[in-house]
Amino acid sequence: MEYSILICPVILPMLFWAWYHYHKDRHLPEPPSHLAAAFLLGGVAFWLGKLMYIGLGYLGLRFDAYLLADTNQLGLFLYAVLAIGPIEELAKLIPFLLVITRFPEFDEPIDGIIYASFIALGFATLENLQYLEFVTSGEALARGFAGPVIHMVFASIWGYYIGRACLRREGLVGTILLALGGTAVLHGIYDYLVIALPRFALPASALMVLGIWLWRMFLIRDLHAAARDHNDRLASPADV
Repeated sequence: MEYSILICPVILPMLFWAWYHYHKDRHLPEPPSHLAAAFLLGGVAFWLGKLMYIGLGYLGLRFDAYLLADTNQLGLFLYAVLAIGPIEELAKLIPFLLVITRFPEFDEPIDGIIYASFIALGFATLENLQYLEFVTSGEALARGFAGPVIHMVFASIWGYYIGRACLRREGLVGTILLALGGTAVLHGIYDYLVIALPRFALPASALMVLGIWLWRMFLIRDLHAAARDHNDRLASPADV
């Protein structure tokens, strides 16, 4: 199958999820140019993660996860939790902290979820494009759908808590360590399950992603409701 045809399962889900998150941010929506910048920063994060993996190689700590799955299950678990999860989440978090939180329009808690999701979407898009030459059309379709969802749900966790801490001027270092650490562990456990036990662990890994997605969905709903209530309180004196 031609590469141009294979690329569709990557591009079409990316466009759908970009539209979905733009629609979800209906209260004080972010400028499309900033969302596009966040997506491009996700591409930067992808290459930053690559550099981190190269650094592990220089330290003699980079391993083939699929080889570990066949030879050393404990080693794979430790590698997933201590290397894969931390590297990929940290790579996405760095541009979020250095660029996104400085946007003047970053002014409500939901923005942390939206911008982190666009960074994750850019990261996942490049990751999926990288795998195209190694997978079948069916596998490309599966990765094109699942990859962005997985990266977005994990990024949403630290995006919300760190974004909220930035807006509240709370202790940022402690929040970063807790949010990033917790997300990295969850990401690592997910990767361990799908690599080590791809057939038997599918229900567990799917339930993990579904659980975080539901948390995220209800959180966005509650944040919208809180924003509406705040606007109603501000408008009420003028209506009297």
